[in-house]
Amino acid sequence: MDASTADIARRLIISALPILIAITFHEVSHGFVAYKLGDPTAKMLGRLTLNPIAHIDIFGTILLPVMLIVLTDGKFVFGYAKPVPINAMNFRNPRKGMAISAAAGPATNIILAVVSAVILKFVLTPLAIVFPESVSETVLRPLLLIFSSSVVINVVLASFNMIPIPPLDGGRVLTGLLPSRQAISFSRIEPFGFIIVLLLIYSGIANYIIMPFIAFFLKLFGMY
Repeated sequence: MDASTADIARRLIISALPILIAITFHEVSHGFVAYKLGDPTAKMLGRLTLNPIAHIDIFGTILLPVMLIVLTDGKFVFGYAKPVPINAMNFRNPRKGMAISAAAGPATNIILAVVSAVILKFVLTPLAIVFPESVSETVLRPLLLIFSSSVVINVVLASFNMIPIPPLDGGRVLTGLLPSRQAISFSRIEPFGFIIVLLLIYSGIANYIIMPFIAFFLKLFGMY
């Protein structure tokens, strides 16, 4: 195994666990909040579980992150899971319920980023100073890299999902906030949502939307 292959393998190992945790908690939070608001669909289908196998999407959870790590030399990692099914008709207020359950995913990722940053700064970093170098290199350094990766992955996942285009979470939140007539008109772009998002990414416009959020949170966590 040459140096570049070994480096890619190392990045995959470091990123794998944070990605699985980030997307699993993201999807479960959608279903859990929807359940609390009156929609049992995700619970009945067995999706209110932290077992990542129930949420894995072959392309979004496995192939896409691997491709991005290889193609960007580990500089950008992103993935997604199978969406948790939600029936808005079970909510007392369908638009409001959908907006709240949609916002739960990115909010959970920000919470995970905060928890990871706290562990990184107040637990792992001080331990790395106290413990012998041999222990720091073999045990603490991999943990430092994993939790650093967790901060970045969760911030990127939250920021990307808050792009205000349905079916992304930001689009669903915006639909819930708009007046009824405008919300109905806006929701009609959902079938073309992913094409629009891909065009935004390809053209670089998406960077102007998500990079300020990513920069803000990473700076807040002392990682920018």
